[in-house]
Amino acid sequence: MLTALLFDLDGTLTDTDTLHLQAFRQLLHEQDGRELTQAQFDEQISGQANGELFARLFPDQSPAQRQALAERKEALFRELAPELQPLPGLLRLLDYAKTEAIGMCVVTNAPRLNAEHMLGAMGLTQRFTHVLVADELARAKPDPLPYLTGLERLQANAEHALAFEDSLPGVTAASAAGIFTVAIATTQTAERLQQAGAQLVIDDFNDPRLWHLIEQLRG
Repeated sequence: MLTALLFDLDGTLTDTDTLHLQAFRQLLHEQDGRELTQAQFDEQISGQANGELFARLFPDQSPAQRQALAERKEALFRELAPELQPLPGLLRLLDYAKTEAIGMCVVTNAPRLNAEHMLGAMGLTQRFTHVLVADELARAKPDPLPYLTGLERLQANAEHALAFEDSLPGVTAASAAGIFTVAIATTQTAERLQQAGAQLVIDDFNDPRLWHLIEQLRG
């Protein structure tokens, strides 16, 4: 029985990695003239929570300076994303979940300001009962805590849930929480997503394999 859907945000509900890459490139160039390749972004940045990420990017800066840099980067991102488009098939899935009384939750490593901005830019603010952000939890993805917390908020069991992710830390987190993890291949290859623990890899929410899986779980 399927009772809960848990969604990552960046790269899962909407394809934002190109915008994040642009924001990081601008920030790094402003700070010390550093360049950032697509491969470096995919390997070292995509899907990471800001706390550990900015400590790694700016090891010589104080915690307060790193926080200011993170806020600057996120402000740059929001400037680049006044409007966002949901991934194909997402609205169909959200409508289906509403009709079938399936609980829905966002579980993201993004800061709350970004999460609220992205949901608003897609017109989805009212669609989710809970929006869990890493900054407000003891541990971020790839730790399973965010997804375990999402299950708790939805009063759901892992075996009755699906998680949707696009990043390696996110897939690792959802899989470790015991949730059947569907990966969206917007930012990583299918092979890498499967190695991280994804049990199904799709291009978007219209994939017939996803809907076959949902039919099986609804029984």
